[in-house]
Amino acid sequence: MKPAIQAITDRIRERSADTRAAYLQRVDRLARRPRGADRMGCANVAHAFAALPGDAKLRVVAEHAPNLAIVTAYNDMLSAHQPFEGFPAVIRDEARRHGASAQVAGGVPAMCDGVTQGLPGMELSLFSRDTIAMGTAIALSHDVFDGALMLGICDKIVPGLLIGALHFGHLPTVFVPAGPMSTGLANEDKAKVREQYAQGLVGRDTLLAAESAAYHGPGTCTFYGTANSNQMLMEAMGLHVPGAAFVHPHEGLREALTREAVRRVLAIGAGGDFTPIGRLVDERAIVNAMVALLATGGSTNHLIHWVAVARSAGITIDWSDFAALSAEVPLLARVYPNGAADVNQFQAAGGPGYVIGELLRAGCLHPDVATVAGPGLERYATRPAATEAGALDWTPVGASGDAAILRPADAPFSPTGGLKLLQGNLGRAVIKVSAVPAERHVIEAPARVFDDQESLQAAFKAGELDRDLVAVVRFQGPNANGMPELHKLTPPLAVLQGKGYRVALVTDGRMSGASGKVPAAIHVSPEALAGGPLARVRDGDLLRLDADAGTLQALVDAVEWAARTPATITPDQAAANGHDLGRELFAGLRRNARCAEEGAVTWL
Repeated sequence: MKPAIQAITDRIRERSADTRAAYLQRVDRLARRPRGADRMGCANVAHAFAALPGDAKLRVVAEHAPNLAIVTAYNDMLSAHQPFEGFPAVIRDEARRHGASAQVAGGVPAMCDGVTQGLPGMELSLFSRDTIAMGTAIALSHDVFDGALMLGICDKIVPGLLIGALHFGHLPTVFVPAGPMSTGLANEDKAKVREQYAQGLVGRDTLLAAESAAYHGPGTCTFYGTANSNQMLMEAMGLHVPGAAFVHPHEGLREALTREAVRRVLAIGAGGDFTPIGRLVDERAIVNAMVALLATGGSTNHLIHWVAVARSAGITIDWSDFAALSAEVPLLARVYPNGAADVNQFQAAGGPGYVIGELLRAGCLHPDVATVAGPGLERYATRPAATEAGALDWTPVGASGDAAILRPADAPFSPTGGLKLLQGNLGRAVIKVSAVPAERHVIEAPARVFDDQESLQAAFKAGELDRDLVAVVRFQGPNANGMPELHKLTPPLAVLQGKGYRVALVTDGRMSGASGKVPAAIHVSPEALAGGPLARVRDGDLLRLDADAGTLQALVDAVEWAARTPATITPDQAAANGHDLGRELFAGLRRNARCAEEGAVTWL
């Protein structure tokens, strides 16, 4: 291990010693109990297995065979989750072949951020993560299971499933992905049409044709946003069958990998060298996930989600840990929006197996961790293939198949990771630098302040933003309106940048894994609604975003700055944030949410 990365891990371990020890005590206490079917009353057992075929009831109750929970995020609104429709039948069949049973314990909600971008529904998106975690807990609360399989891929779904699973840390658990859609319209071509539409150069028909050519079939969207970053992190944490992340839903290998997931969870439950998820996800696994995110220029959303995931396992991390790791981790991948390639090209060039292998060789990952495939992360520096007999075989990935997409650790795209921490009198924020040209890392310009994203869009259409500026979009934090993604702001700001203006975005909202080439200081904490510094910014203030120095400053006289009365949200804005499309139901989550750097968690 690189000494600096080991030191960061040690600090996290020391900081988390008490909470982690308490968590593991709970995990061990639950793991020592008798099996559910043996522990519960007869009426409870009868209810639990009433719908099972007779032979399956016999196996579970009389023969003490394992019973597996399937927690699924299936729906056919999400292209990424539509393939999950047939997975439970495959899982049940494979379990039966090994003398076990499997039940769909529950479904969890799964919303598509692509559908709700820029719309009120997006204000439910972040909190859907904790709702999914609660749904996972409800599914597993029947407490009759010997292991679990988690079916999910997209943005908030995998973090929510993982948070929920860690609250049942005594169970062996394997995550089961379904893979990306096939390559459609190139992401850069899609982005060009979006920018043309923002300028009024093409109409809605042209834009819809481009979007439909990009998002055109089953599977995850093919850019490297939050959904596909999830899959990279699952590999680096050893929670997938090795190499499962980016195999197409309808490729024959996909079913073989799903069947292997069943075999792996049964093997973990059998003991030996394997371990349940609460012990598998330790400080080293969390650091490995953070390193993989930084090395691939992954989604900024994970600076929120993985803080929450770590807390669920009794581990405390913050953005300073990410920043310290970023200084030590090389950037090995260029995948859109950090490059031209999509995830299918990333997979063809070597995919997660190549990245993990290079990071292991560079001493950036903890190799000696437990995984669902057995001890040691080196198992994930491979690629799977189906044998003629229908089994699986794994071989080393070898050299990069395309140096424009993946590079070795000794010749990276950048010696440091793709995310950076910014701090100053405007608060603490993060920026995804891997997609931003070096000449745009420092922006100093007058502020133009907006209290919602619609006002920025209107100002752009009116031609009011054709100049150097730092757009401040505030009152977008967890407590204000659920911290929606502001991805719809990328095209107009990119247009201004394309005209030669020096522009940046500063917001207490989110910009997702597709934040793109415009410098964006996001997740600003504390948020404006809590009296954070963005509430003090006024139109015309000179702001400086310096991604190289890691600073975010309002260049305003300190006495004047301190004397300013923070802006507040209007009653009409508060009402708009709290009503219609189900937003009333999330009022408690908005009130209770911690700040972004604390994971925006709502259960503490």
